Amino acid sequence: MPHEVSDPERTALKEWAVLVDALARGDVVAMVRKGGIREQRAGFSVRHDRFLFYPTFFHEKEAELAERFRPALAASHAERPPEGRIRLAHVAEVVALWRVPELEPLRAIASAHGLAWAAVESRFHYKQRPGVQVVAVRVRTLPHPVELPEARRYGGCVSWVELDEAVDVAGARAVLDEPALARRVAALTAALGEPAGE
Repeated sequence: MPHEVSDPERTALKEWAVLVDALARGDVVAMVRKGGIREQRAGFSVRHDRFLFYPTFFHEKEAELAERFRPALAASHAERPPEGRIRLAHVAEVVALWRVPELEPLRAIASAHGLAWAAVESRFHYKQRPGVQVVAVRVRTLPHPVELPEARRYGGCVSWVELDEAVDVAGARAVLDEPALARRVAALTAALGEPAGE
């Protein structure tokens, strides 16, 4: 008899495992995104308001992490699930999105994301198409992590994945309370201007 899913979610966003851990602790509240290789023509887009975090170890580079997160890299790898499996433990909701066409404002938000400045610059200038998107999220922790088989089609440098199996996100608990999250988003707005509309 199949397990009843009361609040199903199948959409997942790939992000470096060490940064998912930082988001899950509330150390950061935002991601700086450009797009995966298979998305280079259109670039990264926020296609979904809610998604699971799909922790990856693909293209994860210590030099591209903010220094404060580099010591956590080994611990993140130690928690890696067995080969051929993925472990999903967090669901996120987009609370604000900025399309940032100039580099300098990004200097003011270093505490909000987990990348080194050199990595921010690299993403900004990637493919000689200046700009990035900054995505602020409300992260919730699932009551229990879920392990699923890693289908071959999930692989490669692509941001979004539709899972073969829905994950029940009912009962997920917010990492940050609403006032704390609102303060962090306000700081991003102060640096980057008003978020983009729909």
